[in-house]
Amino acid sequence: MKDIDRRSALKLMAGASGLFSPSKFSLQAQSVRKSLDKPNVLFFMVDQQRFDTIAALGNRTIYTPHLDRLVDRGLAFTNTYSPCPVCVPARYCIRTGCKPPTTSIFCNERAHPTPNQAPTMTGRCGPYLAQTMKNMGYRTFGIGKFHTIPWDEELGYDVHLHSEELYSTPDQRKRDSYASWIATQHPEFNFIEGLMGERTEMYYMPQMSPMPAAVTVEGWVATQAVDQIGRQDNRPYFGFVSFIGPHPPFAPPIPFNRLYDPDRMPNPVVGDPENDFMDEQIPFMNYEVWANDIGKSHARVLKARYYGEITYIDSCIGRILDAVERRGDAENTVICFFADHGDHLGDHHGWQKESFFEASCHVPLLVSWPARLPAAHRRNDLACLTDLFGIATGAAGHQELRQGNDILGVTAGTPQERQDLVCFYGDPGSRQFKVMVRFEQWKYIFMANGGREQLFHLQDDPNELTNVAQIRSEVKQQLYNKALAACQMPELGAVLDGNGLRKLSFQARPLRRIYQFDRSRGITGFPNKPEDVLKHWHS
Repeated sequence: MKDIDRRSALKLMAGASGLFSPSKFSLQAQSVRKSLDKPNVLFFMVDQQRFDTIAALGNRTIYTPHLDRLVDRGLAFTNTYSPCPVCVPARYCIRTGCKPPTTSIFCNERAHPTPNQAPTMTGRCGPYLAQTMKNMGYRTFGIGKFHTIPWDEELGYDVHLHSEELYSTPDQRKRDSYASWIATQHPEFNFIEGLMGERTEMYYMPQMSPMPAAVTVEGWVATQAVDQIGRQDNRPYFGFVSFIGPHPPFAPPIPFNRLYDPDRMPNPVVGDPENDFMDEQIPFMNYEVWANDIGKSHARVLKARYYGEITYIDSCIGRILDAVERRGDAENTVICFFADHGDHLGDHHGWQKESFFEASCHVPLLVSWPARLPAAHRRNDLACLTDLFGIATGAAGHQELRQGNDILGVTAGTPQERQDLVCFYGDPGSRQFKVMVRFEQWKYIFMANGGREQLFHLQDDPNELTNVAQIRSEVKQQLYNKALAACQMPELGAVLDGNGLRKLSFQARPLRRIYQFDRSRGITGFPNKPEDVLKHWHS
């Protein structure tokens, strides 16, 4: 959406695509006439929340009244994908509006720019979203998990309050806003090693939060967001509120730990291991996070706690939505809710993310702006997290799409819908590189490790149980050509081999465990002998 005057605003409301019903037109027109100033923009991000976890969008088991409020408030984009389904690269795509070939981050590691690229992220992509919004006259605040490299990277927020998952040094724990708040305001809990639950071998063990609900990281984030939204300022605000949950460990506080009966949870959806493990990332990750032996009953308990986490975060979002409505300019506040990626939760025999199965890469996206957009409307056109940059800057009056799409403009019938979507994972040239193409009802996945290919028809096979790559070779070739065309850029030269995508001989990585202890307190692993710890311990 470009900077629009009164007349074009009303034209947008009328909607070339007929999205605005006549019964709502007069009330919405009056709202726009009264509210043509720059809107507030509020982003909610959750970590590892699947697309199928919102009651109003069809999940009959989960309770999400405040996400349902957001569904009723605006648009639900039901075909939204993470451009790279893991934390760090997905978040850089959001804050830059650029895809992994430009950010040069394809996994949870530092960027590795190619020789033709600028050495810095902003040099490659332009100013971060928060800085861009600040330059357009916005008061900016960011609260929660950001997962930048380095952890305290300057992103352009006037107020930047961190609550990161792990603390690598005593200084980082001291400077993390949430951890320092616990240390000074609630020292009775400061002895706890994992403020958000225990990790390492407990990654996928059902837990209860070591904190009361009022002082968990989610509760703290909500309190800080309410404070920032309530501040008086003559500028509109851009707020980025980023929750750590429902990323594992699944440790909701009382009473959210007991909301869901595991016996009422569905079992994971699994297929033939030959199909499910075609992506070697899945068995590798299962072993890494100590999840390789999870059975059905254990999986149902984990899903119950995962849903408890989501319902708790939903209640925190409700507190923030109430603060938005108390201001009096809620009608002219753009709100976006989204996740960086999903979680297999046992589907396809997998846990964690980093695959291109729907459970991992398909994410929720809710967008509302009562002064300009229709309410309670669902969109099934393809969307991507890179599109968020254009939503925020477009609302601010100077749209900058970068490598995203104008998905709000599509709702008014201006630009065309995205015809296909290409997403990436894994360093180019490595065996971990893979590319996914979504086109109409089809999904194609190419994996460099062994040159393996998958093709699913998502309308007929929404659970991705039947790989038809050999049966529908003409469709496979069509989507392979789309993937190949998307890789024709200097940054992806390493993935090409002559006139095709590079196929490497298949190799399974050596299995390893992940160890995520509290390094800020000198804990780096399990002791060789129990007495190695206990001889220095005093009760």
